[in-house]
Amino acid sequence: MSAKEVEIWGRPLSKMTAPELKEIAKAIEGVSGVHGMKKEELVEVLRKSKGIADTGATKADASLRKLKNKIRTLKAGRAAAIEAQDRKRALICRRQIARLKKKMRRAAG
Repeated sequence: MSAKEVEIWGRPLSKMTAPELKEIAKAIEGVSGVHGMKKEELVEVLRKSKGIADTGATKADASLRKLKNKIRTLKAGRAAAIEAQDRKRALICRRQIARLKKKMRRAAG
């Protein structure tokens, strides 16, 4: 996401839907096969067409990976709590997992 994207299209490309990106990409000359492209490919093509450098993707990927690992650990802890019939601990783990999943959805954008 960059200020230049917001300036050109009104909002970040990563927040747009694939059909919106396809409509924008169709208007650009020299771009073909728009309907067969995935969202990531469309974003890349649009950024290249306007000369915008891709930034910040690695940070989000790293944080998502950490969140996923934490969720796996909590799921194992919850399974162990259920096995030990510790309902309180299982409930705590379930809530923490739900919160982390919510964070992950926000981070994925």
